[in-house]
Amino acid sequence: MVRPHLPLNALRAFEASARHLSFTRAAIELCVTQAAVSHQVKSLETQLNAVLFKRLPRGLMLTQEGETLLPSLRDAFDRIAGTLERFQGGHAREVLTVGAVGTFAVGWLLPRLPAFRAGYPFVDLRLSTNNNRVDIAAEGLDYAIRFGAGAWHGMDAIPLLEAPLSPLCVSDIAERLKTPADLFKYTLLRSYRADEWPRWFDAAGLRQSMPVSGSIVFDSSLAMMEAALQGAGIALAPPSMFSRLLQSEAVRQPFDIAVTTGGYWLTRLQSRTETPAMARFRDWLLGAIGRPS
Repeated sequence: MVRPHLPLNALRAFEASARHLSFTRAAIELCVTQAAVSHQVKSLETQLNAVLFKRLPRGLMLTQEGETLLPSLRDAFDRIAGTLERFQGGHAREVLTVGAVGTFAVGWLLPRLPAFRAGYPFVDLRLSTNNNRVDIAAEGLDYAIRFGAGAWHGMDAIPLLEAPLSPLCVSDIAERLKTPADLFKYTLLRSYRADEWPRWFDAAGLRQSMPVSGSIVFDSSLAMMEAALQGAGIALAPPSMFSRLLQSEAVRQPFDIAVTTGGYWLTRLQSRTETPAMARFRDWLLGAIGRPS
């Protein structure tokens, strides 16, 4: 039978007592007397017509009925607390989960997140990074920012930025690169997309394929660039995503030649209804990039 008028104080007294297995420690937590806690629990037992605790000489022990009630009650209190935590300044915070390929997250998004937080303080952004392989449905994401040509089955995709690729390396290597052909003297670092270096060499006027030997394959441009920073070879990466390294001269771009193999896109499931938080993030992102929303 549904009992809509069970007192919240009694339920809270029971939950705290069950957690501590002590009326005394529950009373300290709730800032009331031990007698008040004991009375509240007794009142709850009367209303439920069930004994929830066995009173022992030293402490308490839950009965089977108490063990049945506790998990549901604890879950309910946790959910209430979680909901209350989302309120700030009289407004409910909206949770937004975004997955982003690591290169875009580090190279473009993270430096601009303070501006988003300042403009939309009531959006609780949860950001995860990946190596461009993401299952937006399985991971429960509202949006995924990914690199590619913009065609993903069952997805709406909004173009964000193109990301032309160009060789990047440390200064010691860059100084010895006089022509694009000099690149073949060094280890070439690349992503799992095997056509990127050949396409760059074609753009540079070198109608030959990259040697099979002398290359290292990475699943992340961030890891590739770290290898380049350590002098392991020459990375083929988007300079726009590593502008801070270029500005600090930690790496250099020895040639102006660049080739576009794809771009960054904001994607969501076509079946996903856009929430207010999603709309705010989309509009802010496109505005920051300089695209109409």
